[in-house]
Amino acid sequence: MWTDEAALDAARRRVDDWEATIAERATRTTALTRELAALTATARSPDGAVEATVDAAGALVDLRLDERVRNQPAARTADQVLATARAAQAELVRRAVTTTEAALGADDPVARAVVESYARRLHRPDEGGAGAAR
Repeated sequence: MWTDEAALDAARRRVDDWEATIAERATRTTALTRELAALTATARSPDGAVEATVDAAGALVDLRLDERVRNQPAARTADQVLATARAAQAELVRRAVTTTEAALGADDPVARAVVESYARRLHRPDEGGAGAAR
């Protein structure tokens, strides 16, 4: 099949390069998976009375309330908690985007899929976040 030794060597090099590229990409993707799984984000309400932390899935894992919340209606505190948790989720999306693009590049199709997945699950443009700061 291969009548030219130089062509055979060139084909082997292409296969070797392709294999090395796949292995390197797998390593980067595995590292990215670990980094994304470890992400957290914290946000605070503008007045600092509420602080919310979410895990990599966007679930609330820590909530800190300042003593000042005792002096306000419970409904206001509830609104602050929700807005602050949403702001933490929005920050988590930003961190996931930054982490993914740094690992794979912004134009990578896998990176775009990861970013879209986070945005779809956690970013709610119609809901607040304006009531809290990261």
